[in-house]
Amino acid sequence: MNRRLFLRNSSLAGLALSTFTLEACSSSPSSAVPEAGAAAGAGPEVAPFELHEATVAQLQEQMKSGQRSSRALCELYLKRIEAIDKAGPRLNSVIELNPDALTIADQLDQERKTGKLRGSLHGIPVLIKDNIDTADQMRTSAGSLALAAHKATQDAFIVKKLREAGAVVLGKTNLSEWANFRSTRSTSGWSSRGGQTRNPYILDRTPSGSSAGSGAAASANLCAVAVGTETDGSIVSPASCCGLVGVKPTVGLLSRTGIIPISATQDTAGPMARSVHDAALLLAAMAGPDAADAATKSSTGKIPADYTTFLQPNGLRGKRLGIEKSHLTGASDAIALFKTAVELLKAQGATVVEVEVEKLTDPLGEAEYDVLLYEFKDGVNKYLATAGAEVKTLADVIAFNTRNKPKAMPFFQQEILEASEKLEGLGSAKYQAALRKSQQGARAALDGVLRANQLDAIVAITNSPARCIDLINGDSGGGPGFSSPAAMAGYPHVTVPMGQVYGLPVGLSFVGAAWQEGPLLGLAYAYEQAAKKRVAPEFKAPFVG
Repeated sequence: MNRRLFLRNSSLAGLALSTFTLEACSSSPSSAVPEAGAAAGAGPEVAPFELHEATVAQLQEQMKSGQRSSRALCELYLKRIEAIDKAGPRLNSVIELNPDALTIADQLDQERKTGKLRGSLHGIPVLIKDNIDTADQMRTSAGSLALAAHKATQDAFIVKKLREAGAVVLGKTNLSEWANFRSTRSTSGWSSRGGQTRNPYILDRTPSGSSAGSGAAASANLCAVAVGTETDGSIVSPASCCGLVGVKPTVGLLSRTGIIPISATQDTAGPMARSVHDAALLLAAMAGPDAADAATKSSTGKIPADYTTFLQPNGLRGKRLGIEKSHLTGASDAIALFKTAVELLKAQGATVVEVEVEKLTDPLGEAEYDVLLYEFKDGVNKYLATAGAEVKTLADVIAFNTRNKPKAMPFFQQEILEASEKLEGLGSAKYQAALRKSQQGARAALDGVLRANQLDAIVAITNSPARCIDLINGDSGGGPGFSSPAAMAGYPHVTVPMGQVYGLPVGLSFVGAAWQEGPLLGLAYAYEQAAKKRVAPEFKAPFVG
């Protein structure tokens, strides 16, 4: 979930979104901005890694040539997880490892020896978010102690697709508990089961949520690629804050079966990777219609066999892009990066025009929040009814948290769970009105701007640099961000690294019409190849003067 959504519905709603500047972390609510030339301090020493920034293609070449096996790749990533996730910088991004990973890798290595290759991910180690079911020894908890013992009996549909493509599910990643839909004062990247995930660039900064663990892990080279989920911002925001490519697909491109839900109309899984090419491979491996998820029926005939065919270095030439006007002014440290990116887009042959999407979609935020409150109760109750977990309903989860408050709620409460539980069903007139306002309003806004200006995509700042981790006060607000328009509409959104502010990454967003993942990946790839702004994290200590 996107923190900006909660800020619109809390006491922090008055914060101006255009006045964000990077603050030094402090217990004081009015921390000073670092002086010019200030830098983050040296963090824990991290040993060189043999697979540093390795792409899927490079890993495949190593396995093809016999240089390394899938088992060897998995062993290297597992050692990396032990060295910097559980020790050293202690990113705390992996909530659980798959005890069967090496056995699966051995099986895939044997298949390779016999000439059987399942697909482009054959033997590739992948980490997935801990709200995605796996029918193995791992648990699926959404980071909640109430589900800490829950083991799914069936793979989520996208996990089944990943296994069919030959991926090795190396483990599961930590997340903002209940995908950041528990409290209006929550801290992104924290869960009662998994604790706090840290940003690999500067360790006292948030990795953003709710796919915090997937973002931190993929960025820190703890896996080849990772899978996150998004309702509003939970893929693109941690991707931006962790220097990654993130893809929030059209709702219905990827099945949601076997994923602990928030919203039937906005939820989707998606790739998080260090390159657009790897994200395209992962997206293709997971896409496909699922009879158990009605939303995927609309994807029939709209999924290309290979998203990498859209990836051309000159992909910006002749394209027409709408630049979010509100992101060109203000005090945010990300604005200068955005202006530089716009000039690069033009230099690569794109025509740019200024557009104003946020002024059309920001007023829809209250309706979106109502939609999520209604759909969360309905979706969670349906999931728990058949999950085989000890808690059977949302009311059971709330009661569990109340009984176990010292462990389950040591920092913030469960106001959102309680507000959702009080609501009636999806037949409510208020729910239907809110859904029409948010979903149809966002689609009308995006479609209207795209058509009126004959645009291939809308371009904006994904979000501001990572804020401080603050378990007492929760996430702070402010700064430009662009997750909500595509989230409410159910349209695709791709973010790609745009540069850094004080050593913290910021992403550039490309948003388009439904089912336009391929063209958007093409635009993002052309920008990525021209800009080359991905910089691996160095696990720096907090800012010093």
